[in-house]
Amino acid sequence: MKPATANKAPVFDAAEIRADFPILQQQVNGQPLVYLDNAATTQKPQCVIDAIGNYYSRDNSNVHRGAHALADRATQAFEGARRTLADFINSPKAEQLVWTSGTTEGINLVAYSWGRSNLQAGDKVLVPTLEHHADIVPWQLVAAERNAQLVPIPILDSGDIDLDAFDQLLDERVRLVALNHVSNALGTVNPIETVIKRAHAAGALVLIDAAQAVAHWPVDVQALGCDFYVFSAHKVFGPTGIGALWGREEILDAMPPFLGGGEMIDRVSFDGTTFNTLPFKFEAGTPHIAGAIGFAAAINYLNGLDRAAAAEHEHALLQTTLQRAAEVPGLRRIGQPQQAAGIFSFVIDGIHAADLGMLLDQQGVAVRTGHHCAQPLMAHYGIEGTVRASYSIYNTMEDVESLFTAIDKAVQLLS
Repeated sequence: MKPATANKAPVFDAAEIRADFPILQQQVNGQPLVYLDNAATTQKPQCVIDAIGNYYSRDNSNVHRGAHALADRATQAFEGARRTLADFINSPKAEQLVWTSGTTEGINLVAYSWGRSNLQAGDKVLVPTLEHHADIVPWQLVAAERNAQLVPIPILDSGDIDLDAFDQLLDERVRLVALNHVSNALGTVNPIETVIKRAHAAGALVLIDAAQAVAHWPVDVQALGCDFYVFSAHKVFGPTGIGALWGREEILDAMPPFLGGGEMIDRVSFDGTTFNTLPFKFEAGTPHIAGAIGFAAAINYLNGLDRAAAAEHEHALLQTTLQRAAEVPGLRRIGQPQQAAGIFSFVIDGIHAADLGMLLDQQGVAVRTGHHCAQPLMAHYGIEGTVRASYSIYNTMEDVESLFTAIDKAVQLLS
């Protein structure tokens, strides 16, 4: 990040940021790597890689119960990481943040712990049509078990939630509304503040899937007023296999454990077991200690950037993409949401998405193709899948140009 001058705001230098990510300094198929698959997973800065390596080379030990120096250092780093994440989302208490393997496990934890304890026959869970499968299937399974209903919230052709239809669906049988903060398939930024207020007015809880949101702008769970907020490290420059569930303290306290084993207990006997306090009640077994430490390193890296400038940079990338896309014959953007994150999902007439993705890869451009774990959304648009280019802080305007140069060459070959 270049410093500000007396009269100018800081300039966001994506090329400078890019230098922090060693994986980007390579060629693929003889071409410089243009990585545009950030909605699937983001790359990792050297500081995150170093934090994980330092833990394994210096502090590797199990946490909480060891009576030696390594265990103490590991525990301090592990619980320090929890506090870092809690501060990052402005949680009132670090204990409200539960480690999970990722967003998917966080949703499943709520579905099976809260859902099994609270859903009754005839109750409803509302989920928008544009949701990721991870926010559909767990609720289908629990709803079937409890004789409840999973009800889709319609969307407009723009890719926005139909708020009028949502209002019509809200009644006294709706117990929970689950939705993503940002659609992984379209980039739609959902009006979660509005959804939360209306759901609460109807007596329902709200779970927010934030996997695609936390890397792009600051989040304040207290200001949002949601009941659950789940996200993953690997979408925010951290390692895979680690994520977090945040929940309101009184709700988490009332929920039964999700998994049984060590750490999540207070006392165990064959006559019965009592359980640990938050957050340990939901953290059975040895946790992903290195992952939590790497997660915190990623958050510290992100906190060191100008978040507003980064968001403006990603927005500029998307706007330039839309301008360039209008010049490509037969290219059709899927969804035109009122507000979008840096995700561009499209099809080209007469060309299969997988074929286009393969030819882009041959030119060093990495995109995602397919249904993006959002098959009901694809069915809404009457398509099997799309090509998806998704941007992050280290992408440049040159990356956008490389994408469309590669598309032009691919279209010529496939036409």
